[in-house]
Amino acid sequence: MKTAVFSARRYDQSLLGRANQQAGHELVFIQDRLTRETAALAAGCPAVCVFVNDVANADVLTQLQAQGTRLLATRSTGYNHVDAEAAARLGIEVVRVTDYSPYSVAEFAVGLLLAVNRKICRASARTRDGNFELDGLMGFDLHGKTVGVIGTGKIGSIFARIMAGFGCTVLGYDRFPTPPFEALGGRYVPAEALLAQSDVVSLHCPLTPDTHHIVNAQSLASAKRGCILINTSRGGLVDTDAAIQALKTGHLGGLAIDVYEQEASLFFQDLSSTIITDDCIQRLVSFPNVIVTGHQAFLTEEAISQIMQTTLDSITAFERGEPLVNRIPRD
Repeated sequence: MKTAVFSARRYDQSLLGRANQQAGHELVFIQDRLTRETAALAAGCPAVCVFVNDVANADVLTQLQAQGTRLLATRSTGYNHVDAEAAARLGIEVVRVTDYSPYSVAEFAVGLLLAVNRKICRASARTRDGNFELDGLMGFDLHGKTVGVIGTGKIGSIFARIMAGFGCTVLGYDRFPTPPFEALGGRYVPAEALLAQSDVVSLHCPLTPDTHHIVNAQSLASAKRGCILINTSRGGLVDTDAAIQALKTGHLGGLAIDVYEQEASLFFQDLSSTIITDDCIQRLVSFPNVIVTGHQAFLTEEAISQIMQTTLDSITAFERGEPLVNRIPRD
């Protein structure tokens, strides 16, 4: 099946192309994001494959449908970038990657926590310049601290298990509690109690209207002073302006994010020779206790291989008229 693959980075083209050798689909790789302006590039493609920062709103989906697109496959678990109601109305099936290596994101979140707590990035930059001074590099033991996990699905539970292995007390908040989290010693508490008691808060929930800016000025004010916030889920979970204010007052002791609510115009491209006009991201990277990475937590060989294979399997199933086991939930 002819498939337009948007936001196709080099690794996408290499690994998706390799996985497609057996499936035999006609893949059209497009480096640009899917937007209203680029949707025309998918003309004549029954399937369109997108990523997290592609735009799949009603206008774009209407244009795709008029061009013959009948399947939208997103190379991600989250699908907040897709207007699911518009897709259903237009008769476009939407599939996602329901499961890939949850260890990739959980382990990266732990890496971010260690890096921001122990000032590893600052220390490395110093030593490259021949500065072996230790002033300003003080961190704290994770052993004996309380770690709050917001969102205790597969990724959140794995992160919690690793933190329990460090000797941390693990608290959880989720609208849908899971036995695996409790089995590893985690204890569910209300969100307010989690924030008030936690030395570290890590976000592992999907972005929905209910979770948008779940971390905001009010929730940060109720958080334990000096806590570290980790976000490897979706940028929209955090009100960036509120986080900046909390950093400025010292109420937030550190911030490590792999996602950013305005990342669509920044991430997955080289802007090192340009002037970045996003004042929020510029302010964030100016703080010595902030680490920002470019949405790479999922980027392991195991995770990418599973993402590519699942995506191709969904396209093949659609082409054959078989059940779409990875179709997004419908109301």
